[in-house]
Amino acid sequence: MATYEAFDPNVEVHGQTILTVVDDALARFSAAHRERAREALAANGIEDPSPDEWYPQQAWLNTVEAIADELEPHILDRLGEQLPDAADWPSGLAGVEEGLRAVDRAYERNHRGGDIGSYRFERIDDRAGEVVCENPYPCVFDRGLVRAAARRYAPVESFVFVEERGDTCRREGDDACTYTVFW
Repeated sequence: MATYEAFDPNVEVHGQTILTVVDDALARFSAAHRERAREALAANGIEDPSPDEWYPQQAWLNTVEAIADELEPHILDRLGEQLPDAADWPSGLAGVEEGLRAVDRAYERNHRGGDIGSYRFERIDDRAGEVVCENPYPCVFDRGLVRAAARRYAPVESFVFVEERGDTCRREGDDACTYTVFW
């Protein structure tokens, strides 16, 4: 599967998630970015999204692709970084391992209707782990998300470093990317 192609045509994204990304996270950069995202949503059949409705993931992915194509290239990394603070996120977490495991739970809260994909964490050392991101979102978005989740739960003295490693990559048409996280 290529990036921006839903794994399952029945998958839906919660409207609150869309609004959070567009009206909260993206608007932090500029009102113009927010308006461009709103235009892309409308062009993909999501006009005036409701926080209580569900929308086709493919329409949302098309919108994310338009945002990436038309705004600064780093915008998706920065959007991913903001999700743990802006989105509906599990509470009561302690430590990087729990924070990185929570990425999948948050993803499941905001997607439904078939094979949505996943985020799988495995600890590989005392202060290191791997996150396998198997979903249709772009690599750079997930890198920002993984980095932000690790930073949010890392000890104050930690320096969080995320590096893409692995034998597969969505940029090359695969379904998954693997990130090694050090903290």
